[in-house]
This record gives sequence, structure tokens and C-alpha cells, in this order.
Amino acid sequence: MTTRKRAWMPAPRLARVAGCALLLAFTLHAGPPVSLAQPAPVQAAPQEVSRAPDALGRDSPLGTVTGFSRAVHRGELMLASRYLQLGARSSRQGEALAEDLGTVLDRYFTRSLTSLSPNPNGRLDDGLPADREKLTLTVGDREVDLFLVRVREPGQGDAWLVSSESLARVPDLRRQERGSWLEERMPEWLQRGTWLGATPAQWLMWTGSLLLPLAAYWALARFLSALAARVAGRETMAAWTPVRRPLVLLLTLGTHLALLPLLGFSITFRFAYTRWVAAAGILLVALVAWRVLAASFGTARSHAQRRGRADTRSLILLGERVAKVVVVVIAALLLLTLAGVDTRTALAGVGIGGIALALGAQKSIENLLGGVFLLTDKALAVGDFCRVADRLGWVEDVTLRSVRLRTLEQTLLSVPAGQLAQGSIENFSTRRQILMQHVLRIHHGATVAQLQDLIGKVRAALAEHPLVAQENARFRLVAYGPQAIELELFAYIATDDLARFLAVQEQLLMRIATLVERSGVQFAQPTGYIYLPSAPTVQSQWVDERTPVALQTG
Repeated sequence: MTTRKRAWMPAPRLARVAGCALLLAFTLHAGPPVSLAQPAPVQAAPQEVSRAPDALGRDSPLGTVTGFSRAVHRGELMLASRYLQLGARSSRQGEALAEDLGTVLDRYFTRSLTSLSPNPNGRLDDGLPADREKLTLTVGDREVDLFLVRVREPGQGDAWLVSSESLARVPDLRRQERGSWLEERMPEWLQRGTWLGATPAQWLMWTGSLLLPLAAYWALARFLSALAARVAGRETMAAWTPVRRPLVLLLTLGTHLALLPLLGFSITFRFAYTRWVAAAGILLVALVAWRVLAASFGTARSHAQRRGRADTRSLILLGERVAKVVVVVIAALLLLTLAGVDTRTALAGVGIGGIALALGAQKSIENLLGGVFLLTDKALAVGDFCRVADRLGWVEDVTLRSVRLRTLEQTLLSVPAGQLAQGSIENFSTRRQILMQHVLRIHHGATVAQLQDLIGKVRAALAEHPLVAQENARFRLVAYGPQAIELELFAYIATDDLARFLAVQEQLLMRIATLVERSGVQFAQPTGYIYLPSAPTVQSQWVDERTPVALQTG
């Protein structure tokens, strides 16, 4: 528990406050109160206070180092000295130490800023006490460790400061100052003057650290692409070509970040610049992952299509969309984390509100699962000709929410997948054979011999056709109807292609029409008319059955 020095207050009010605080401390089993920094006429009982973030950003080792470097480079040495555990040193000594330490850090701290913990508790796996953090400098061929300590600031809470014993080593490190890697290798005239806080030599090396890796990785990518095209084929590599550019840019940024500490930029510049480069890197990683998923799933869909697995192809397409959504969500969380947003709190909120989210999005989840179930059950696939919601059409797409059907009228029908998973689907594309069934109506004037001749010839025509399934094919006299003699044609055409079926059906019907004409019989006229046979005393004519018929004799 922490204490806060309180101003003098009247005795009755002070007694009430002290009594409440003591009761709260007894209930929570609090430890003994910490003594106040200065004695007060009357000391109130300690009470728990909420700790606001440190105004100088000294809550974590990373915040202390970056905040100290920022203050030094702005020339605010008095402010920079507040990041140091000065002890008995004077303010002038603190400013001198701050200036020397800033130079030492910029020159010798060449490690990645990710080695500094952004956690208020520091790193707990470095083998050091919980209130100490190590800051490793590379001085020539040796490493020098400086330490940060966590101290209690009166009335402010905990803060990380550069330890007093580490400050004692700063003057020696400043006197032993050696040229940086860049200064030892670049001409002196390129190290004169500064622009935006860096020398021309630094900006030249900065440009080279981008252009040289870019050219090298691009040439390597072209060589590997040409080699892979010979091994796997140009068509296969064409799907992976979009991955090449963002991957080259990503490797270039990674190399650039690795070389950045050697260029001698200040910690302040490196911290701000690294955040922007890291944001670009996250976007490039997401883009590479997106295109890798597109190429991988696209190759898998092509294999499934060549094998005739339309259902597998549709399931792969749905899986690709889910994977891409996951990539976008992860990239967004990483960008929010880089911007300083506590994503753990956001994720915890998602966990707490999971029930409410599930209730609010139950239809969306139902539709997603419905689409998965439809594809895994092989009820339909993209390209299938189906009857969905009493509409005929071709399945054009299966999205995360719905099934899209291109109807015979060329309109686009969207049906929620969850609703469709609980309904009925008639998939015509799964047929191995297509039924051809018709009733031929012959006029009553046909004789038995004519009918037998017609039936025999039609059966022979069915038997001769290679696509007619003979085990179920039939052509029979089924009824003497009131308007015509009915002959049933029933046969399965051995094809699953609707266009081919229609062509075969047309051939057979034209053949049957020819046989009817050659047999001397006629097709029955529409059922709305009555045929009156000719006789010596009766005139042959067609009369509408709704009109009274008056027979006229010759």
C-alpha cells in the first residue's frame, strides 16, 4: 500500500477518515503503513490510491530509455536528469551525466529496441532481480552492462531510473569514446554537418541499406522464379508470381532494420523510425500471407476441378475466405498493439462479451456453419444446376453468409446458407443419367397393325442409340384416352450434361416423328376439339366441343 501526505483537517473529520481507513486495512489484511516522507502534525492512516501513469513515461525500461534520449536531443538536460538515480549528486552533475549518457547510448547501444521491455515489471526471465533491468552496450570488442532500477517516487508510484552505480561508469565510457562503425569507414568530409539530426554519411548509408538489399533480393527472386518455372512449369509458377514483389520488399525491410543500429542514428530516431517500418512490415506480412493463401488455395482448387471434385473446390474457396479474414484480424491487432493499444484488454473484453456476441451474431454464425455443412455434405457445389427455394439455376458462389444462384431468368438469387441447410435442395448436377419421359398421343383412327408397326420401330430406334440405358427403356401402349391413343416413352440417357441430353432427346423425338409419318398414323389434335370421321352421309369436320354440333348429311 502507498501513503499520501495529507493536509491538516479538523479532528472529527480526521477521526472518521482514520477509522474508515483502519477498518479497510484490517479487512484486506494490509501490511504495516509506510512512513511519510515528511512528518505531519497529524498522520492519517494509509489508504490505497490509484496510480496514474508516470508523466515522464518512466513506467517501463523502454519508456525510460526512449524518454531520456528524447529529452537529451531536445537539449532539456534538466528534464533528462530526472531519468537518472542521482543520489547525492548536484543538479549540474546530473545535467553533465545526462549529456554524456545520451552520447554513450547513441554510439554504443546498437541492439534492437525490442531488447528493452515495455512491461512495467520488466523482464522476469533475465536472471536479475525483479527491480533491475540490464542495458547492454557494445564498446569495440567488449560488452558493457548498464542497469536500470525500479524505485518508488514519492506520491507518484514506481519509476525506472538509470542506476547510480551505472552512472559512475559513464565518464570513463565517454573518455574512452571510439569511432562508430560508420565513422571508421566513411570519409571525413561526409561526416561534416548534419541534416535532420544526421550526417551525410548516415543518410548515404541509410539509402544504401535500402537500395542494395532491394536489388540483391530482386535479382535472387528472378533467378529462383526462372529455376522453379523450369521444374514445376510456367503455369504453376504464374499463380505464385504475385507473391514475389511483397516478399522482396519484406526481406528488404528486415535487412534494413538489422543494419539500422550500425548507422549511428540516435535512439529517439531509431525508436520512432522503427515503429513506422514495423507498421509497414506488418502490412507486408499480411499482404504476403494473403497472396500465399490465394496461390495455395487456387492451386488446390485447380487440382480439385481437374479431378471433377466440384464440392471440394467450393469448400476450398470457403476455407480461403475464412483464412483471409483471420489474416486481416491478426494484422489489425498487431497494428493496434504497435500503436500502443492494449489488445489484451480488448481480447479479454471479447471473452467477457462472448455470450452477447454469440447471441447478436448467431445468424451470421449459423450461415457460416450452414455453408460449411452444405459443402462438406456435398449437397451442392459452385457450378451445379439445382432447385433452391423453388427456383432453378446454377450455383454461382458460396460465400460466408449465403448461397448465390444464377436463375434461368439470369437474375441473382441469394439464399442464407443457414436457412438453406435446414431446407431441401434438389441438385440436378449429381445425376449420372437424365430421364426422358413423354406421352405420344395418336388419333383413334389408327389400326392395330399400324400401332404394332410403330411400336416395334420405335423400340428398335431406342435399342440402336448408344446413350439410351437399355435396362429401363420402354415404349408401350398405356391407355385409350377420350381424345387419343396414349403411347409412353420412358428412357434414361446416360449423360450428366444437360446440353448433351437435350441434343440426344431432340434426335430421338425427330426419329419418332419420322416413324409416325411412315406408319400411316397421325398425332392426335389438341384435346379441345372432337374429330368426326368421314361417312357417306356425314361431312368430316372439326368442331369446338364448347359449341353444339349439328351434323349435316351429304
